[in-house]
Amino acid sequence: MSSKNTEIKRLVGIYEKAINAKFDWEEKIQIAKKAGYDFIELSIDESNARLSRLDWDDKKINKLRNVLFYHNFYFNSMCLSAHRRFPFGSKDEKVREKAFEIMEKALILAKKLGIRIIQIAAYDVYYEKSNKVSKKRFIEGMKKAAQLAQKYSITLAFETMDTAFAGTITKCMNFLKEINMPNFYIYPDIGNLSQFTKDVENEITLASDKIVAFHFKDTTKKVFKKIEWGQGSVNFPKALRAIKKINFKGPMLIEMWSENKSDETLEENVDKLVKARKFYNLQWKKAKCE
Repeated sequence: MSSKNTEIKRLVGIYEKAINAKFDWEEKIQIAKKAGYDFIELSIDESNARLSRLDWDDKKINKLRNVLFYHNFYFNSMCLSAHRRFPFGSKDEKVREKAFEIMEKALILAKKLGIRIIQIAAYDVYYEKSNKVSKKRFIEGMKKAAQLAQKYSITLAFETMDTAFAGTITKCMNFLKEINMPNFYIYPDIGNLSQFTKDVENEITLASDKIVAFHFKDTTKKVFKKIEWGQGSVNFPKALRAIKKINFKGPMLIEMWSENKSDETLEENVDKLVKARKFYNLQWKKAKCE
């Protein structure tokens, strides 16, 4: 990026799961770059395969860093959804201990990979029943997580979720007030947010000084994943106008999921990501912003 250009170009990233899992890291990076993306968001979900990344040794981490450096590419953020399986609000003390262990390992991995933002799944519990006690434990856990994140100079940010517990920015802001930590922000998911409020513009304005990035995906009232672009009910132009209005210049992350077909070629995966980027660009044109 040239320092001579005074116009701030918004960076656009792609979710790791949009790329077929069969490809190695070098291929994933090549796919993202060929499709015109600026970065990849690393996924640490509840699966054993992705949880094992938290135990990567320095040799493996350095190898990945070298690949990123070689291709002039980077991870801007980490989507840490592993706490759905191991939530801070769990009634089981061992699960809560595991939640904190995952958090600390994620922070260390992020630090080593140069990741500065960890998106937190705002669930007090997912597979258990939510109540006042689970919410209290969740807030306490998040406060400790934020304190630990300060040690590593990492920013934490709540995603607006696919459940009513944290489906809106208003609810996430209320959590931030209770947590009361300076390094905790909000990373809204436009698709999720659109299903829990009719006033997306006001919600985005409410947190104008606490937003670090946006997830861009389509959803319906009952389906929050793997909706084809334009087949959901999200009013993208309306949301993008709100983003423009608050003068937000941070990154946008296109969230989509690969079908992980064994016979998919690298070029076919690139094409899917290009189509998603074109849809994204079209929504900005419809919003008459850019």
